[in-house]
Formats: sequence, structure tokens, C-alpha cells
Amino acid sequence: MNLAIDVGNTWVKMAVFADDKMIEHFVFQSSKIVSEIKTIKSKFDVNNAIISNVAAISETKFEKIQKIIPLLTVSSSISIPFYNNYKTPNTLGADRIALVCAAVKNFPQQNVLVIDAGTCITFDFVDQNATYFGGAISPGIEMRFKALHFFTGKLPLLEKSILDNFIGQNTHESINSGVVNGVIQEIEGVIGQYKQQFNDFTIVLTGGDTNFLSKQLKSSIFANQNFLLEGLNELLIFNKNK
Repeated sequence: MNLAIDVGNTWVKMAVFADDKMIEHFVFQSSKIVSEIKTIKSKFDVNNAIISNVAAISETKFEKIQKIIPLLTVSSSISIPFYNNYKTPNTLGADRIALVCAAVKNFPQQNVLVIDAGTCITFDFVDQNATYFGGAISPGIEMRFKALHFFTGKLPLLEKSILDNFIGQNTHESINSGVVNGVIQEIEGVIGQYKQQFNDFTIVLTGGDTNFLSKQLKSSIFANQNFLLEGLNELLIFNKNK
């Protein structure tokens, strides 16, 4: 069995896989990463692991994890099952590498646009020949709310909610409309740009805001919150078989 580990600034997402089938997934605070991996290792017959965003944990914790289980780290030098046409391949983030791997695995010989709606919103496009071209990065929903609060004198810090009306009739409604409706229109607009250039492509929505946004988008999408973890597992399998 394999263990896929995605490290965020506050939270860690992990999943146990038997070949390419997800058995169970976990979400916990990053401070508990070592103890949680020990628990999972004792519960499942996990022999290999892959980890992304190691910069988010201390070197001490990383060394402790390496003593628990053989560990592959995602970096720009890792072997990948697609051609990277990004102009600065060494700057391509581990999460985006994993997402493209999942796209190539799950939608072979198809054009795929992966939208990851988390801390940031990333757009990544890979074509039917498994050539990755790049995409875009913009602030996520929570980041936009925080920016309005911290960079102004009086605007409150809000949490997202589904819009009743895009025309806000008070400050709270206006902020929510500006952020949520802005993100929705941005995503639909970017999808529209790709439609102008590519006749046929599959859209995958993933990330922490998947469920919130998928209910409000008009475009036909595949919603999969665990797409990144699936991609990490595919990277691990691909590198084990090299």
C-alpha cells in the first residue's frame, strides 16, 4: 500500500492507496503529522509514501517521517508521466505537478483543465498528448476576504456563503458578492477563454472550496476533492516503476 501526503500551512491531507484505489483519507493539523503517520502505519500495511510541500514542515519532522516510512519528495527533478512545456519548470509547484499527473491518469488522450480552488486558485492545462502548458494562479476565496479586511480600515472579515442575489444590499452582502461572485465569474471566464481555443476539453474542479463552488458553476465539471492525493499516488507508482 502507498501513503500520499499533502502538507499545507495548517492542515495535512493524507490518503492510503492499494495500487490506484483510495482506501481511506485523513485530514488533521500539521502539528500532528508525525504521530498521525505512525498511527496510519500501524493500521495499514503501508510500504511507501510520497510527500508534497515539505517546506511547510520542519526539517526535524521530515527526518522523523523518513525513519517511519520510505519517502519520495515531490520536486521539479522528479520523474513525471507528461511533457512539461512550462517555461520555468523548476518553479512549478508540487501540487500542480500532482494535479497534472492525476489528469493524465484519469483522462488519457484528452485535453484537461484542472481548477484547484484552495488557498490560491490555480488553473492547469494539459493536452491530449500529455503536454502540460501551464495556466494561472490567483487568490483563493479566503485570501480575498482577508485582503479586504486587512487592507482597509473598516471592512469586516467574513466567511463565504452562497449568494441569494449578486446585488449586495448591505456591506456584508456586498463583500460576499464581490468575493464569491467574483470568483465564480473568474472561473467561468477562464473556462470561456479555453473554449475559444480548444473545441473539446474536460474540466476538473478540486481543492477545499470544491463543494461550495461546484453548486454555483454553470459549466459542466468533474468535482473531486481528492484529485491532488490521487495525483501524488500516481507519481509514486510512476517513480517506483522507473
